[in-house]
Amino acid sequence: MSTKPSLTLQRRINAAPAKVFRAWTEAAQLMKWMHPGDAEVTRAELDARVDGRYLIRYLKADGRELEVSGQYLEVVPDAKLVFTWAWRSSPEQESLVTVLLRPDGNGTLLTLTHEQFVDEETRDHHQIGWSDGLDSLERYFA
Repeated sequence: MSTKPSLTLQRRINAAPAKVFRAWTEAAQLMKWMHPGDAEVTRAELDARVDGRYLIRYLKADGRELEVSGQYLEVVPDAKLVFTWAWRSSPEQESLVTVLLRPDGNGTLLTLTHEQFVDEETRDHHQIGWSDGLDSLERYFA
């Protein structure tokens, strides 16, 4: 049995875990920092509780609109989020995201794992997007 591709990224964020958690779970904050590449968030609906749903709509510089949505499977305030991830254009390719937050001095060590990708190319595209997004999160709290 083959293992589906996955990725793991880490960042040290210059804010307490509670603040970083809110940046992931409050729509107004998420819209300010989650900017993968040339995309801007134009809509965010987040019901950050177990079985709650979320939807994020992006507008790319070329005018294309992208939408991702999913369901929260685990929510541990200030420490952990686990949620499904599926693009509107390919809902059958659902994957899984885990965000772990650990206190690190005056900041937070964030570990993001995204797994169950359909193939390596999809994983590689998400690696770029998440890296850009987490860079934006670092700047948001700089």
